[in-house]
Amino acid sequence: METPGLVVHGEAEPFSTALRSLINNRLYSDVRFVVGQERQEVFAHRCLLACRCNFFQRLLGPEPGPGVPSPVVLSTVPAEAFLAVLEFLYTNAVKLHRHSVLEVLTAAVEYGLEELREICLEFVVKVLDVELVCEALQVAVTFGLGPLQEHCIAFIEAHSQVQLLILVLTIPHTSFLLDQFSDPQEALQTRGFLELSASALLPLLCSDKLCVDEADLILAARSWARVGAAVLERPMAEVAAPIVRELRLALLAPAELSALEEQNRQEPLIPVEQIVEAWKCHAMRRGNAARGASCRRRRGTLPREHHRFLDLPFK
Repeated sequence: METPGLVVHGEAEPFSTALRSLINNRLYSDVRFVVGQERQEVFAHRCLLACRCNFFQRLLGPEPGPGVPSPVVLSTVPAEAFLAVLEFLYTNAVKLHRHSVLEVLTAAVEYGLEELREICLEFVVKVLDVELVCEALQVAVTFGLGPLQEHCIAFIEAHSQVQLLILVLTIPHTSFLLDQFSDPQEALQTRGFLELSASALLPLLCSDKLCVDEADLILAARSWARVGAAVLERPMAEVAAPIVRELRLALLAPAELSALEEQNRQEPLIPVEQIVEAWKCHAMRRGNAARGASCRRRRGTLPREHHRFLDLPFK
């Protein structure tokens, strides 16, 4: 009776190195990609991509046609991220970088590469900082990556007091608002906040744990809406409509609320009815009508004299 064979493994490193040498190598390649906005040519091997990834198996088909095949155009994925995907497919390992990991993560999700997606998620959590967190949050919301979204929100809640995630100093016509609503030294300049979608910004504004005063959040929302209005060519109030109700105007002092009301006349952002509701809270000072989310203090809310009338516990 023949004994069962024994599987013996050779050294993995030389094998991986040999396969890595084939990445974007014209030699023996049988498929050519044109990648990213820069339209960079990338060479690959059809059989390897097809056996490693169902997305490429469907994209490339069973056999190339006769003659010189046309390049496969993938304009939405940057070349650096695409080459990282190829590195993983060829070697089952990948070198990730902080500046491009979200693009690799996006490609992994779109191509159905679950193992690469998990590797990227783990890396993002390790390198997350105030410059990266808003971009990571947007990716998490876009692709339904719940754990990453929760981690990003928790990170912002924990760090927002020291480094407010807004870009106000480089946006025209906002510097004068700093005198009314914010200390300029506390404003961290990051475009990630301004590029958030409304659906990504909304859970932040709903949070009681933000270590940010409401005046700063209103300033941030205005900067966000101003940029969105310019990009989308829509009125600011329309752009801000999905998120503006989460601004807690009743937490502002009367002088701040008056300044906001005047600014709102010049540059409409907040519905007039919402400002009227805030004035009602000031007028009533106490009672059930002054309670609710619009009056609830956040972790970073600065104390004001009228807050004692709100009679709300610190969350």
